[in-house]
Amino acid sequence: MAVQLTGPAQYRDNALLPPGEINDVQAARKKTIARRILDAHDTKPGLDTHLLRFDAMASHDITYVGIIQSARASGLTRFPLPYVLTNCHNSLCAVGGTINEDDHMFGLSAAKKYGGEFVPAHQAVIHQYMRERYAAPGRMILASDSHTRYGAYGTLGIGEGGPELVKQLLEQGYSLRRPEVIAVWLSGAPVPGVGPQDIALSLVAAVFPNGFVKNKILEFIGPGVAGLSQDFRDGIDVMTTETACLSSVWQTDETVRRTLSRLGRGDAFAALSPQDGALYDGAVYLDLSKVRPMIALPFHPSNAFTIEEFLQNAPDILDKTALDAARTWELDAESCRRALRAALRGGAFYAEQGVVAGCSGGLAQNIRAMARILDGYGASADAFSLSVYPASQPMALALTRDGTLPLLMAAGASVRSAFCGPCFGAGDVPANGGFSIRHSTRNFPNREGSKPAEGQTAYVALMDARSIAATARNGGRLTAATQLALQSEDFPEPEFDISPYRARVTVAVGKPDASVPLRMGPNITDWPAIPALEEDLKMTVACAIFDSVTTTDELIPSGDASSYRSNPLRLARMTLSRRDPAYVGRCDEIGYGSVVCALRPGDGSAREQAASCQRVLGGVANIALEYATKRYCSNLINWGMLPLLWEDLETARPAPGDTFTIPDARRKILEGAQELPAVWSRGGKSEEILFRLPPLSGEDREILAAGCLMNYYKEKLQKAD
Repeated sequence: MAVQLTGPAQYRDNALLPPGEINDVQAARKKTIARRILDAHDTKPGLDTHLLRFDAMASHDITYVGIIQSARASGLTRFPLPYVLTNCHNSLCAVGGTINEDDHMFGLSAAKKYGGEFVPAHQAVIHQYMRERYAAPGRMILASDSHTRYGAYGTLGIGEGGPELVKQLLEQGYSLRRPEVIAVWLSGAPVPGVGPQDIALSLVAAVFPNGFVKNKILEFIGPGVAGLSQDFRDGIDVMTTETACLSSVWQTDETVRRTLSRLGRGDAFAALSPQDGALYDGAVYLDLSKVRPMIALPFHPSNAFTIEEFLQNAPDILDKTALDAARTWELDAESCRRALRAALRGGAFYAEQGVVAGCSGGLAQNIRAMARILDGYGASADAFSLSVYPASQPMALALTRDGTLPLLMAAGASVRSAFCGPCFGAGDVPANGGFSIRHSTRNFPNREGSKPAEGQTAYVALMDARSIAATARNGGRLTAATQLALQSEDFPEPEFDISPYRARVTVAVGKPDASVPLRMGPNITDWPAIPALEEDLKMTVACAIFDSVTTTDELIPSGDASSYRSNPLRLARMTLSRRDPAYVGRCDEIGYGSVVCALRPGDGSAREQAASCQRVLGGVANIALEYATKRYCSNLINWGMLPLLWEDLETARPAPGDTFTIPDARRKILEGAQELPAVWSRGGKSEEILFRLPPLSGEDREILAAGCLMNYYKEKLQKAD
């Protein structure tokens, strides 16, 4: 097996071993890289909960408008730390007339007014820009995107919903209960044809289903690190989001130093490694030499198999995928099965599309490896298409100068500018019934852009760029790159020419100009008034979902819906539109007091809109067995929605129209109650039940009582006056 999981482990004598006799457990835990970085950023050290200040922040063009609007409503006068506004999600400006470019002009004016950094469309995807310009050993970066991972540079990156960034803009701390740290011990070296996505999918498949690293920090150490290039590390690191961990960090070495020097930031380097005796709360042992090319079938990165295993069992695996699609979209299972099995021909499986893009796929080493595989071969002139998106303009410039991109173009690949769209359904949408293989971050339902409510279905499987290129070389016939006679990847490090950024990026960090007016568009609206928590809370179920996990993409769709995120009221009408189209109508009938029930809501994106849209429609709570991620639970709290836990939810199965009443809800929340007795009514019958709350800080409780974070800060400002 390539991946093995164990309990606590200790770093001693350059090895990871079972814990020895430890006199001071807390002191031993502080010797990890992660704990040393956290402690260095803690504004109130010594407590069980960190209160963190970050070194920099970043948002893209479907999050920064709402964040800045919320901060303005709460008293923002300037950005107190470097805040980078990138434009890599709605950069096509293809939906809703002027609204996307209106957002971009808002971002440019806000960067000037408050002292930020503005990266125009097509210059870089958010995470590549932060790697190139901000990530460095020992730093912490907060961004409003779930794939905020800069661990391979020795930086702890955390992706959160917008309200957590608002807190930083208002010079408030980020509250974090001290997380556990899991060692990921790398050994061996990848065989030719295996890429970072293969390693990442092996890791995700091993730890996501059992929650082994949920809300914990992964710390990559061991002898296998040294043999991996910076791009290779980045490609593994960014996918740790799909393990459900909180963040990640790697030991740093000469490779990181050379990378920072090439980026013009060599003075930011520092060597990071665990101190002898460092104690970890668990360990993952990953032998890189045993990893083989992987494919993650719809509808989750953890639904992963080796390509060899998939091809040997394709009919059975595809039948299960068809059942998942039918259940998710309420379709005819046999129709889904026939559509998927149509891709099986002559004992082989054929995809219609290949895409390599974004912060995971669009890296220089991936693209160079593809060019080597396709050199002398042409992509099929039939249905199979191949698109490649370098992650930044400086990278595209380097790959053009060294001949990589011209070679790919000559082979029939379509080379595009930096764009995140294929990762969330706003670019390269497959044909109805189409099967796309992608080196991107996610393959959740609808992440490819299809609209099942309109009779459209499509499927995305995740693969590494190398096997995608091998598949393209064989005309769309699924092919593991290890089937080809490949050399080891000893590519020279690409040059970094900052000229594109110097020509286009606006840098006003530390130089706010209050005289600059914000440039508004007709779709940019203020948040509606949000009511405070009522004393006695009556809730009516508007949606009940009993899937094992509910993603934020299901709660509020990505793709074209993302274009309306600057308009809270308009966006709210799209809530759950691809999962429960009747939800909005039920909320209209209920008015104030609707609630969503789901077993494990909130997997996936950090988007605050998954919570705020419910709130705008009158939502007051979620009821769950557990919450899939910390960031979704934080979004609920910051939007004034109670994150209720009910251990009997799966067996009780409440339905739309059921009501729950919590007497003295406001008083109990403010008094610190961990349990909330309630009355559940359905079909003329009532019974007493008990809700629990996750751990809440005093500030969390005040935010819930105030109704949302904006109300909370308004109250603080009024008291200060």
